[in-house]
Amino acid sequence: MQDTAFDPADAACWIAHGHRPDHAALIAAAWRDFPDLPPSAPLADRMARSRERIVAMRPVHEQMRLDCAREQEATNFAFTEGQVRAGRGSSQDAAILAGHARYGYDWLRSVGYGWGWYAAQAGGDFHPPGADLRGIVCEAARTAYTQGFADGGGRRDDLFDTTRRRFAAAGRSVAPAPVAATPARPLPSDWPQPGDAHRSAAWSRRLLILATTDVRMEGPPAPAIELLEDPIAAAIRATPGATGARIVLLSAAHGFIDAAAVRAPWIEAMTPARADELVTSVATRAQLAALIPGEIDDILVAAQGDYLRVVDAHARILPLCRVMERTRNTPLQQRAHCRTWLARGRDAGENVGAGHIRWSKVIHGLTGKLGEFTARYGGKATPRGHRIVIEIAPGVAATGYVDAAGIPLAPVVVISNKTHLRVEMARALRSFAAATRLAIAA
Repeated sequence: MQDTAFDPADAACWIAHGHRPDHAALIAAAWRDFPDLPPSAPLADRMARSRERIVAMRPVHEQMRLDCAREQEATNFAFTEGQVRAGRGSSQDAAILAGHARYGYDWLRSVGYGWGWYAAQAGGDFHPPGADLRGIVCEAARTAYTQGFADGGGRRDDLFDTTRRRFAAAGRSVAPAPVAATPARPLPSDWPQPGDAHRSAAWSRRLLILATTDVRMEGPPAPAIELLEDPIAAAIRATPGATGARIVLLSAAHGFIDAAAVRAPWIEAMTPARADELVTSVATRAQLAALIPGEIDDILVAAQGDYLRVVDAHARILPLCRVMERTRNTPLQQRAHCRTWLARGRDAGENVGAGHIRWSKVIHGLTGKLGEFTARYGGKATPRGHRIVIEIAPGVAATGYVDAAGIPLAPVVVISNKTHLRVEMARALRSFAAATRLAIAA
């Protein structure tokens, strides 16, 4: 279903869909220069206009590709440097960073340099990378591999080079270098992303640590979770009962604060220097300790970058519980991870089925399976809406099930908005998974 409020000539619409502001401006400019013709225009003219816009968008897409490649390389180098600094990196990781620092190699060539250096140090033979699946040989990667092999001690002109290096490698393996101590518990930066297979937990026993990156300065005083101009905060507000969880905000200006206790908005930005102060602050640790309730079953950390570094520094205050997760990767995936975590919440005394829902796209529409139950799209309802059908076998409706309160569950659910189909299917499946047939009416 097309969003009628979306204007492709408006850069703000593209920004709202995850594009960078500079990329969004270029895309919107192309749509302003070559807008769609009205439906009454001849088909040939409309197709010609589409081709003109495609041609105009080619340099835009190329610029986006180059920018994304540069961002990915910077992320790769930053991650590798962090692993080495934390003592979790290998000698090959250190060689990758050395190739980048000494010769200015990009990521692929630095990896080739690291492989060459490691082969020389481990007493291996000289085996530069060959052709890829398309039969293309990257000479730059071969050159970097050759340089790394030479810097690692390899001498290709020496007949006994391989034997000499193997003896040296065997001598080093007798006295291995000390390994950095592994922490007794995983830090929040190592926690996995949220999944739907875990058992649901009551909102009062769930903890969310949310980084505050942008706060609105208008409107009447309200709790901070209502002031946040953040997609994750918007998802929390849209989820019934989610505000019953313990929500802790990580603020650059104030440290850890309770979202329900804040009544004044502010604008702030976390800097590396400020993060260093919060990492070593005893008062910040005391703030977090005071905000942790007694019983917690489920923790989500929605923080990235310097915010996540601050949470890592005070992770010992967080309780060890059944589920500990954090949002990861791109902002779009972080929002999806948060929605997954929110979907596992329940009210006190409510029964919700647990387990991973298996989704599939078939010719008749979206289907989801949980245990013996299958939810499928049943078409449009009369007079309006859309039908979701719950079955226990193909063509067999799930009748006779009641919830914990003894209320019968209808095998057909009618929703008003098809865009909520997946969410409503999941809700219906978990309701039936927690139901019973022991109390069928006579």
